[in-house]
Amino acid sequence: MTVAPVITPIRPEIRALQPQLIQWRRAFHQRPELGFQEVATAARVMHLLRQWGYEPETGIAKTGVVAVIRGQKPGPVLALRADMDALPIQELNTVPYRSQVDGVMHACGHDGHTAILLGVAHYLAHQRDNLRGTVKLIFQPAEEGPGGAKPMIEAGVLQHPQVEAIFGLHLWNDLPAGAVGVRAGPLMAASDFFSCRIQGRGGHGAKPQQTIDALVVAAQVVVALQTVVARQISPLEPAVVTVGELHAGQARNVIADQATLGGTVRYFNPDLAPVMPRRLEAIIQGICQAYGATYQWDYEYLYPPLVNDPAMTDLVRTVAQQVVEPTLGLMPDCQTLGGEDMAFFLQAVPGCYFFLGSANPLKGLDFPHHHPRFDFDEAVLSLGVELLIRCLEQYGR
Repeated sequence: MTVAPVITPIRPEIRALQPQLIQWRRAFHQRPELGFQEVATAARVMHLLRQWGYEPETGIAKTGVVAVIRGQKPGPVLALRADMDALPIQELNTVPYRSQVDGVMHACGHDGHTAILLGVAHYLAHQRDNLRGTVKLIFQPAEEGPGGAKPMIEAGVLQHPQVEAIFGLHLWNDLPAGAVGVRAGPLMAASDFFSCRIQGRGGHGAKPQQTIDALVVAAQVVVALQTVVARQISPLEPAVVTVGELHAGQARNVIADQATLGGTVRYFNPDLAPVMPRRLEAIIQGICQAYGATYQWDYEYLYPPLVNDPAMTDLVRTVAQQVVEPTLGLMPDCQTLGGEDMAFFLQAVPGCYFFLGSANPLKGLDFPHHHPRFDFDEAVLSLGVELLIRCLEQYGR
């Protein structure tokens, strides 16, 4: 990965915010909170917004915060969204701002997203006379699960007044710091989860003929599930079936009577939503029947595919070309089978979600997302503010 200095035409007012952006981000990083538990995070966001003249609402989808700013000039109603939650991961970084909460850390950049949206809020509060239209600032809980976007939408955050378009970004350690990844159509995948309990008949390890070995049945299921993507889905349709959990047995000389397994399913094509659970269960059912076992099965649709509107994507692409260092440029081939509940906002209104590169291997800041040593190059925080502000300014022009 080639890393060039982040040198961009960021306006002076936003560049001057950079030290404050870092301070906000590090404060959130030190006090991470899991989904729907972002009480202190929301309180800090509310405190800052009130200082700048906003009248924010809180308690939306438990811990979500929404602030509205109305400009002095007529124009559209636009929304920006940032997620606030952390992950149940023990941080291994030794930085001064490391997590002070055991077993919880910001390992996906949400602390940076919240700081960037606060930077946007600060800038808009001091530019109200030049603001065209209305902007809703949405600070969302629980993106990492079970999902805060859908309950926020159900609570009416896109209404009163009705939002015309929405934008958001994700700091992305798969791209060099300062690059922008954006594409129309599917950017991120559906995120489904499944679990299965297989019931057999246990017994002595030396007398398998008296048993129905749940562990063997589960092992056959795990292997066979891989054929769903390999042999039942078109190779032109990206999809993944991953079994991430398998538990069976308690002793080396006892045949397990029960096994549990669980995993995730990812795909871009919404037409696969009804197909995947049917095919997975058909395999589980057939193998269990062949061995004389029974099963209990659950399939959860967590997030749909995240699909960007073509016109909104063109706007983000235009904005990015204005500010991104030419040696870094735009990354159109930036799809990922990771999931994001920003997808629900993009189902409700046109919009665009894009990646802002944040990796800098020269500083050791290139560990992947959800890694206990994840961190990102904070130099891109002011760039994130500039990108979002320009999306607001250039919408509809």
